[in-house]
Amino acid sequence: MSDSNTTDFTNPSTFILLGIPGLEAAHIWISIPFCAIYAIAMLGNFTILFIVKREPSLHEPMFYFLCMLAVTDLVMSTSTVPKMLSIFWFHSREISFSACLTQMYFVHSFSAMESGILVAMAFDRYVAICHPLRHSTILTNSAVAKIGLGVMLCSGIITLTYLFLASQWPYCRTNIILHSYCRHIAVVMLACADIRISSYYGRFDLFAVIGMEVFFIALSYIQIIRAIFRLPTKDARLKTFGTCISHICAIFTFYIPDFFSSLTQRFSHNVPLHLRALITSVYLLVPPVLHPIIYGVRTKQIRGRLVQLFTYKNP
Repeated sequence: MSDSNTTDFTNPSTFILLGIPGLEAAHIWISIPFCAIYAIAMLGNFTILFIVKREPSLHEPMFYFLCMLAVTDLVMSTSTVPKMLSIFWFHSREISFSACLTQMYFVHSFSAMESGILVAMAFDRYVAICHPLRHSTILTNSAVAKIGLGVMLCSGIITLTYLFLASQWPYCRTNIILHSYCRHIAVVMLACADIRISSYYGRFDLFAVIGMEVFFIALSYIQIIRAIFRLPTKDARLKTFGTCISHICAIFTFYIPDFFSSLTQRFSHNVPLHLRALITSVYLLVPPVLHPIIYGVRTKQIRGRLVQLFTYKNP
């Protein structure tokens, strides 16, 4: 299929991903940090999984949730970055309609899953600090598995609505997507139909679903802060709060880029197109590369195990 902007199709067999529109000449240079960040994200998250699996002392709820976070980061980045790099390096811009919907599903479902896991991690911190004696009985291995399964099912169901809506619209304007991957709103904007229901559902997901998750995280930390201030000494308060720093950093690295990217895509029409495309591409890489760094630096058990791995010498 040609790259023409005007076609008479109602069900395109392929879409054309432009990458970063307006910066095509710089695609090779843009690909260098993208490739480096992706490699670091892969190495970091696989290292987290390896360390938790090999170290029995890390077989507890907080680190199980961390492993879930690492898996979602790996899947979310791998579902987009290889295609981005093929666009930057080989000008391989075509993507089939079914592959586009599949990529859309993985991006949105694992993004929602990551948000749900951050909520679960906030609950883990709440129980560990506010009800330490009941932590092991509340967050059993079975409970952690059920929470993970629940997050996965809810995320999948929410995302299936995106796919259903995107697959129902007739596409007769153009098959050119002004981004480097198949983001829901970027795809449905190509439809020659009234897509307000897709727009409304996207806003519902952004403000209601994610808003509710942020509310539960905030509620957990309100209770945590209250419990911390009831501790008798300053050292005890600082030590207890220190166990939450990694999770707080993970929250900021996920929600701030995601929220800003969503608002930029939906409302900021005065933002240059190449900047919008660059922001929506970069935000998918920020959490996967920062999460293992944050937990590797801030978490004593993981940091200690990393030191052992790199300093071990055969007798």
